[in-house]
Amino acid sequence: MSIDPSAIPNFGGQSPQPPQPQGPPPVIVPDAELVKQLLDQMQLKHGVDAEGDIVAPWEEFQVYFMFRGEQKELFAVRAFYQHAHELAAKTALLEALDEWNRETLWPKVYTQTTDEGELRIVGETQMIVGMGVNINYFAAMVVNWVQAAVTFNQWINERLGLVKDVDDKQAGDEADGGAEDGDSAES
Repeated sequence: MSIDPSAIPNFGGQSPQPPQPQGPPPVIVPDAELVKQLLDQMQLKHGVDAEGDIVAPWEEFQVYFMFRGEQKELFAVRAFYQHAHELAAKTALLEALDEWNRETLWPKVYTQTTDEGELRIVGETQMIVGMGVNINYFAAMVVNWVQAAVTFNQWINERLGLVKDVDDKQAGDEADGGAEDGDSAES
């Protein structure tokens, strides 16, 4: 004997949930609009650069979301870290980056030498999306890659002792009396 669930009276408890569709979430071909929606949901500021790439800025780095290829079949996320390193520090910097690359999945990080002769760090990860991808997987990867870019920035600052400089500056500011009256963090 089977019981029809709609025949069971509801005495003020939880209302019955509508049946959930069965099967996997839809497969979609992601585009820039979907990335913007995801960034909006994460409440991250973002814009579009001259090349049409989406960029989300942080104080010490920017994360670019790019679609590449003839059919825009490659989705890449690149973080460009602003702290400049001298060429003389390349060996120590590469040791730190190798450590990160061995111990983590993403972003993979490498150095880029600017025209001014400074080393910059770039983090990168990518996914082929041209044949479609599960929308939940894509959203999870965007969130994870953004978090990984933030985590790497924190890690490299600690690893290279750059956090100490920030902490020392904050301690100096506090010793000087902190913010002036009338100053606000939202100016």
